[in-house]
Amino acid sequence: MKLASLKQGRDGRLVVVSRDLTRCADATHISQTLQSALDHWKRTAPRLETLAEEVELGSVPTERFHEKDCASPLPRAYQWADGSAYVNHVLLVRKARGADLPETFWTDPLMYQGGSDSFLGPRDPIPLADESWGCDMEGEVAVITGDVRIGVSHEQAQKSIRLVMLANDVSLRNLIPNELGKGFGFFQSKPSSAFSPVAVTPDELGPMWDGLRLNGALCVKLNGELFGKASTRVDMTFDFPTLIAHAAKTRPLSAGTIIGSGTVSNRGEDGGPGKRVAEGGVGYSCIAELRMIETIVNGAPTTGFLKRGDRVEIDMQDERGRSIFGRIDQTVGS
Repeated sequence: MKLASLKQGRDGRLVVVSRDLTRCADATHISQTLQSALDHWKRTAPRLETLAEEVELGSVPTERFHEKDCASPLPRAYQWADGSAYVNHVLLVRKARGADLPETFWTDPLMYQGGSDSFLGPRDPIPLADESWGCDMEGEVAVITGDVRIGVSHEQAQKSIRLVMLANDVSLRNLIPNELGKGFGFFQSKPSSAFSPVAVTPDELGPMWDGLRLNGALCVKLNGELFGKASTRVDMTFDFPTLIAHAAKTRPLSAGTIIGSGTVSNRGEDGGPGKRVAEGGVGYSCIAELRMIETIVNGAPTTGFLKRGDRVEIDMQDERGRSIFGRIDQTVGS
């Protein structure tokens, strides 16, 4: 099934969305919000699934589904932990500044805890007070978990995945070095992120979900031009159960925890840095990665970060060319 939160109050109004994303049915008689549904998943999930079937059959009242009316599926969450599952991205970051990649990066996931109290809607503008901060998009995949106990196994972590969605993890690249240099992690350099209009249960994804990873092309556009179409399955060093188990090593995770994949990144066909789409490659899911490759190849970056008025789109389509999660479509604002 596909679930969305229409903008209403701070936590949205829960609706069940048709598979083709054209219609939706109010689900507040089952649960007012998605967070409440996740808190009581054993009770609410079967009823929501029945409603989803009725939406497909046309046996319940529906309304037109407009992605512009959506908040992120969880307008605010108890926890947002973003990993860096595509180690190729980290490799390029370090190579661009002449640093070696520690071997442990291939066996021990990187993860940071981001702000989760003010997610942007998928069509909301990206606030940017100062262009010199180096605003960047980051196309990612994210999962929402149920309750996860401390020290969970990989198998148990897999069973905790309730929903899958896409993300735009906004970064202010030029603020990152000074923050990390303090040795205390991200804060100002990681403003509010946005998620796809719809969150999807794993069973709804069919062969595109193997229980570990999403298998699709993450289409990222910048000002209407295809910037990247990286595979979300290829080069994903750490699968989602591994990321969840990593997050829960020393503490439990509450239902509604969001775990991100980090920037989706693919190697080139020769095993080296990937190429632009125009050069026959799959492109990139963030501007920083292109700038890293420009630095590695040419000695310095030439592509600038986002400016006010720039438009970012992030989407994924099924084998019939239909959007699965709805489209993140944001313009950089002031």
